[in-house]
Amino acid sequence: MTNEWWRGAVIYQIYPRSYQDTNGDGIGDLKGITDRLTHIASLGADAIWISPFFTSPMKDFGYDVSDYCDVDPIFGTLADFDALVARAHELGLKVMIDLVLSHTSDRHPWFKESRSNRTNDRANWYVWADPKPDGTPPNNWLSIFGGSAWAWDTRREQYYLHNFLTSQPDLNLHEPAVQDALLDVERFWLKRGVDGFRLDTINFYFADKYLRDNPSLPPELRNNTIAPSVNPYNHQLHLFDKNQPENLAFLKRFRAELVPYNAAAVGEVGDAQRGLEIMAEYTSGGDKVQMCYPFEMLQPKRLTAGLVAETFARLAEVSEDFWPCWAYSNHDVIRHVTRWNLSEAAARCYTVLMMCLRGSVCLYQGEELGLPEADIAYEDLQDPYGIEFWPEFKGRDGCRTPMVWSKDQVNGGFSPARPWLPVPAEHLAQAVDAAEAQPQALLHHYRRAIALRHAHSALAGGASQDMVADGDLISFLRRDGTEEIFCAFNLGEAQARVTLPAGRWDALGADLGAVQTGNNTIVDLAPWQFCLARRTA
Repeated sequence: MTNEWWRGAVIYQIYPRSYQDTNGDGIGDLKGITDRLTHIASLGADAIWISPFFTSPMKDFGYDVSDYCDVDPIFGTLADFDALVARAHELGLKVMIDLVLSHTSDRHPWFKESRSNRTNDRANWYVWADPKPDGTPPNNWLSIFGGSAWAWDTRREQYYLHNFLTSQPDLNLHEPAVQDALLDVERFWLKRGVDGFRLDTINFYFADKYLRDNPSLPPELRNNTIAPSVNPYNHQLHLFDKNQPENLAFLKRFRAELVPYNAAAVGEVGDAQRGLEIMAEYTSGGDKVQMCYPFEMLQPKRLTAGLVAETFARLAEVSEDFWPCWAYSNHDVIRHVTRWNLSEAAARCYTVLMMCLRGSVCLYQGEELGLPEADIAYEDLQDPYGIEFWPEFKGRDGCRTPMVWSKDQVNGGFSPARPWLPVPAEHLAQAVDAAEAQPQALLHHYRRAIALRHAHSALAGGASQDMVADGDLISFLRRDGTEEIFCAFNLGEAQARVTLPAGRWDALGADLGAVQTGNNTIVDLAPWQFCLARRTA
């Protein structure tokens, strides 16, 4: 792979608690991931992204880190991680791990020392603030998990900032020593052989040093892209609690550490109003992170032709020098086949669309099987987010249920013990072994779609031009120095007609179900059909 191995790469996300259990405790582990890497390699993926496996009290299931440089015992050991990296590299897979740098667990030694008094060596490592004269929090900032983003600490008689759970205090990256410590963490894992990082909540690293109030957001401008509609977090324009300009200098420092290792980073940009602009800003110039993914394709509203065109138009207005990483599903949102209520034909069409869009791609475990969102009973809930807002919002457990490997084994072959989340009975028929035995299963469609992307440099890394939305029809050209490919997708329930640009074209994607154009320049597409063609003259 080239030095820019990440450009156009297909990255497979693993949620380690739910991938494969090898020690019989009902929780997935690193050895389980190693055992199942051949499945990921068989898809044609270029890299894996492993959600947090670091030492943690697991209040937010690993996104509350208490030791950045060790493996939590429930997942295994550092030796297990080393074996995983070695096996992945044997299979040609890059390894990216999930770094949570905006906050730690309240059990992290850094926070324990910081909260002990106001004069210790790490007193300024977290965001502390005095109360207002009436004892209330220093400003109006809200937590994504509900309520004020400030928690009172009786030791220091101050509030500390937590954008998520109260047990997840925010680090103060305005403090140079904090940045240095986090870069030490980055170097630790790079030296251990990782090929890159997924950076959690990358735009939350800095808060406004003056702690100014966020302005309110009019009801007509609110959306539930980042938080559910029942959460008052949506009532604010988050102008000061994240997205601060100081982040750019830190990202440049982070990027400089990646260069000697030819490693890459993809940042999660969580912002309902300016996500695309921030993504373009963070990935432009070649001196910050290589990729970011915004939430445009993770939102509740189904991805329409108009939304695709609008997204790329907005990006073009900001910069041509950007690199997105698109995802339809992940560990934080309802699985997209359920969220968008997709038929099988629609799911297949969206899969090919993703492989044809400019940018890199993240696939979420089980997506290749077409798994729907699981319906988890309240008594089985584990996610504190869902418990807080039940029943209007059921949290994230429904997309985190265990991977199903065998339709006839207990718990789908995930674990012989009771899993930490139940395995839905309806998932068993879609298990990997069942899909492998069915030539027309979605699993094989994913393999063919990924192979198409790898076979054409224009799709993997080329420019995107002439994107047009006409009703439910989206069409565009992908072009690089060696080839030009025309793509058209009917993302609706009515027939659509597309006219190919002037010239001679060879049809592509017959094995994916693409409509074959022949010598025709006008092609009719039934609902959820698409056509792909490569210019020959």
